[in-house]
Amino acid sequence: MGGGHETMHDFDFLIGNWDVRHRKLRKRLARDTRWDEFGGTMRARPIVAGHGNFDENVIDLPDGSYQACTLRLHDQTTGRWTIHWIDGRDPKLDPPMTGSFAGGTDTFHGDDNFEGRPIRVRFLWTPPGDAGPRWEQAFSDDGGANWETNWIMDFVKA
Repeated sequence: MGGGHETMHDFDFLIGNWDVRHRKLRKRLARDTRWDEFGGTMRARPIVAGHGNFDENVIDLPDGSYQACTLRLHDQTTGRWTIHWIDGRDPKLDPPMTGSFAGGTDTFHGDDNFEGRPIRVRFLWTPPGDAGPRWEQAFSDDGGANWETNWIMDFVKA
């Protein structure tokens, strides 16, 4: 996608207060099929004159709640977004995810490590249609040939 002012508004659908329904795979990259389901909240707002946004999350895991946040920044030259996650249990910027919106479900990729081995990470963002927005995270330990979805978040306006 080429650069352009209009892509600054790609994540505008996420601005506001949300109740979040989480589904998280219990064990990642272990052929596990058991999911935990739990709630949470998210509050998102624009930053830097609309060139980015920031959200704050409360994630109510079955074994206790924690806080996290996301920083999303838009590069007007490329039209691409960079997404940075910060987990309150180990506060640091996780490796960035990059991608752009091309209509429908929008894909972002990045590299990370999981249990000491390199992985590819994929975020899928589905803007609201008949339902609220959805985010899905998947890991690949074979360079992206196969993906395992391990976390799904469905957003409902609070």
